Amino acid sequence: MKAVQIVSGTALPLDRADVDTDQIIPSDWLKRVERTGFEKGLFSEWRDDRDFVLNQEQYAKANILVAGINFGTGSSREHAVWAIQQYGFEAVVSPRFADIFRNNCTKNGLVPVTVSSEFNAALMQAVQDDPTLEITIDVERLTVEAPAVGLESSFPMESGTQQRFLEGLDDIGLTMRHLPEIEAYETKRPAWTPTG
Repeated sequence: MKAVQIVSGTALPLDRADVDTDQIIPSDWLKRVERTGFEKGLFSEWRDDRDFVLNQEQYAKANILVAGINFGTGSSREHAVWAIQQYGFEAVVSPRFADIFRNNCTKNGLVPVTVSSEFNAALMQAVQDDPTLEITIDVERLTVEAPAVGLESSFPMESGTQQRFLEGLDDIGLTMRHLPEIEAYETKRPAWTPTG
């Protein structure tokens, strides 16, 4: 997982509530053996509609997804996070995330930014009005802002999760921080106990 301190860029406004993981990445895509190529399946059933926001040229380079409330509900699938990331998004802003989806985000390096419904609506409208609007998400300061339109908000994040982002640590990276202790334990572990 790469370290993330600042996510800065433009946004895509997905003005839909209760978007579940099956809408993010339909179950047909879960049969893939590889962990790549999921960007093609991102919102694939909606992308058949030429007017769907992901098909609109003005949002083609967006790296922040501004979503409606209850984003990522439904079944747990890391594939939903992978699809969002592989499409090019580095952060998702929403008034509420499903707990499992948010957890999958933090373990895979996609920044979940929880804001008030009022701030989210104002940001969504600002992005719809100006697709070139620059947004900055600061993981160290825990702020999201669009200075050109005077929008700024803080967002919550547990300190351990924040540290994971700032240092780029996934679960294996967290474990490897304790390698000296693990190795010391292994040298003293009785030979009769099971290994690997």
